[in-house]
Amino acid sequence: MKKVFLTVAFLSAIGFANAQDMLSKKGTPILPEEKDWSIGFDAMPVLNYFGNLMSGYTYQNQAAIRYQTPYTLVGKMMKDANTAYRAKLRIGFGSTSIDNFANDDTYTGTGVPPKVTDTWKNSTMNITIGGGIQKYRGKGRLKGYYGAEAAVMLGSDKHTYSYGNAITSTNTSPTTSDWNAPITGGGYNTTSMSNRLTEEKSGSTFGVALRGFIGAEYFFAPKMSVGAEYGWGLNLSSTGEGSSTVESWDGTANAVKTTTSKVGGSSFFGLDVDNAAGSVYLSLYF
Repeated sequence: MKKVFLTVAFLSAIGFANAQDMLSKKGTPILPEEKDWSIGFDAMPVLNYFGNLMSGYTYQNQAAIRYQTPYTLVGKMMKDANTAYRAKLRIGFGSTSIDNFANDDTYTGTGVPPKVTDTWKNSTMNITIGGGIQKYRGKGRLKGYYGAEAAVMLGSDKHTYSYGNAITSTNTSPTTSDWNAPITGGGYNTTSMSNRLTEEKSGSTFGVALRGFIGAEYFFAPKMSVGAEYGWGLNLSSTGEGSSTVESWDGTANAVKTTTSKVGGSSFFGLDVDNAAGSVYLSLYF
């Protein structure tokens, strides 16, 4: 009878300890609950910081592959204790402008000629929308998981160029910035050009990704976890025809002419492992 009592007491103590391990000292659940949301972060910058702090070197503990897709929000919603819906979203629009100085061709005086400004502008669009489902296995703070997700991507890229020195009948090869010849320390070389770009436009890019994944999460604090994930899947993308526009002087018409040429598109197909070098991410649930 005494042995039976001790056995029951021992098993009860283990069950109580396990139950306590799933709660913080303040009684907060360690694991996420139904309807909880999470946001994901790349944990490597944090690990790199503390690793470098301990090692004293800035080049150590660097990650080759990141968990997060760059510039893409990653989140989950817990359907129940063992199932989560995943979502990825990026809505990105960008614009960059670079000015460069060239000698003013209209200057006829002596000394250093004044400058005119050439400008290179680049505009981009990047959109990613994805979703999937994730299933958990295991008990306690360490949870294994697996699942599948899909995403679609849209993108575009456009460059426009404007120049301070105009092409005219008396200046058919004006001094122009050579955007392919950067100068050490900043800026670009200038040279006389009879044909110069005014616009480069890539065709729209459309992509599809389908992948399965497997990984593990460890909940080190209430509703906070670190994890690692590996994936395998299909990636398809297609970029349509683009165009390139050049301006020059037309002596016959006695005017500036523009010539637009087509630029070929491209496509990509891939079926491979991703995150093969491993990755670490941080998730917060609320």
